[in-house]
Amino acid sequence: QVQLVESGGGLVQAGGSLRLSCAASGRTFSNYRMAWFRQAPGKEREFVAAIRRSSASTYYTDSVKGRFTISRDNAKNTVYLQMNSLKPEDTAVYYCAADRNPSFSWSTTPKDYDSWGQGTQVTVSP
Repeated sequence: QVQLVESGGGLVQAGGSLRLSCAASGRTFSNYRMAWFRQAPGKEREFVAAIRRSSASTYYTDSVKGRFTISRDNAKNTVYLQMNSLKPEDTAVYYCAADRNPSFSWSTTPKDYDSWGQGTQVTVSP
């Protein structure tokens, strides 16, 4: 499995921006489809965005389309989540996840991902 470490979370006012990073180690990063999930207090972990191994395409949950951008740098073994126009409802712990054997269709359920980071807290104040 690949080891994942997230960073970049913090406290920001509504309308602000944050950039999350997820550094991978242990396996060939470019072999993995990568994704971001988030989990708010008392709620289930939910899919945010994913990116194919070659960065050829991306996929977003409806609530973040046009505001968030997922990208990856395979030379740096890192995946990013640029978050703009943040809203209080974006407050959550954000997790990076890796899928070693991605299917052709996009995977949006946590059980489809093999490796997880420890999470980074994002708090958006009104």
